[in-house]
Amino acid sequence: MGAAVGKRAAAQRPNPKPPPAPEPLNVPVLDSHTHLDLQDTDVAAALTAAAAVGVTRVVQVGIDVPSSRWGADVSAAHEAVLATVALHPNEAPRLADLDAALAEIDALAALPHVHGVGETGLDYYRTEADGRAAQERSFRAHIDIAKRHGKALVIHDRDAHDDVLRVLAEEGAPERVVFHCFSGGPELAKACAEHGYIMSFAGTVTFKTAEPLREAARIAPRELLLVETDGPFLTPMPYRGRPNAPYLIPITVRALAEVRGDDLDQLCADIWATGERVFG
Repeated sequence: MGAAVGKRAAAQRPNPKPPPAPEPLNVPVLDSHTHLDLQDTDVAAALTAAAAVGVTRVVQVGIDVPSSRWGADVSAAHEAVLATVALHPNEAPRLADLDAALAEIDALAALPHVHGVGETGLDYYRTEADGRAAQERSFRAHIDIAKRHGKALVIHDRDAHDDVLRVLAEEGAPERVVFHCFSGGPELAKACAEHGYIMSFAGTVTFKTAEPLREAARIAPRELLLVETDGPFLTPMPYRGRPNAPYLIPITVRALAEVRGDDLDQLCADIWATGERVFG
């Protein structure tokens, strides 16, 4: 099952009632990675709910050609939405014409209202060994696209830390690289910090079994931090299993501040500054 098919199937399952809105933040932040097209609401309502709690910008992430086109259109229509475009790594092995799809992503990446290339990368959890060559070829092409158009590269890395770092080194990383839903421990955090790669933490940082992830969050330089929902997935505790959306970002930001021992308002300001630097 491809990424687009799998994500849409998951999003279309009957969802419990959405969680209540958290206490608003004093300093605005952005949701650095979300899928508004998979959420059970319209864009205007999602943006209004997010802004009411201090989440005033969202990065809408593409996972295939249709979602990338959709995101580019929404970004052109809504100032608060920044689009990224890409083929998800699980999408690459199932495409009959990978080169044609990459050409469409390349064309979309050239648009001025597209602010990143992603989510791309490697996923060894869902893709078997015989599909990994196509994943890597797609990943290398996305790196080239990001560099040629001067856009941020948004990486999906699942059970593939070493190979993701290897490919970035071999191709030469773009100036701005974001590890979406950072899933490594302290060693990966150290490697990302060494290269200046951004680490974006999702609701997983609140999960009881995620102590290695919290250790990584503690040592990550503040100027290399972002937060995200990956909505409608990865809803933070205590609402795990219920639908996620940008308005729930304050829960993850507060958890991250507590884990790191950071002042919440200062962390929010730093996250916003990093988002501006990465996505514009």
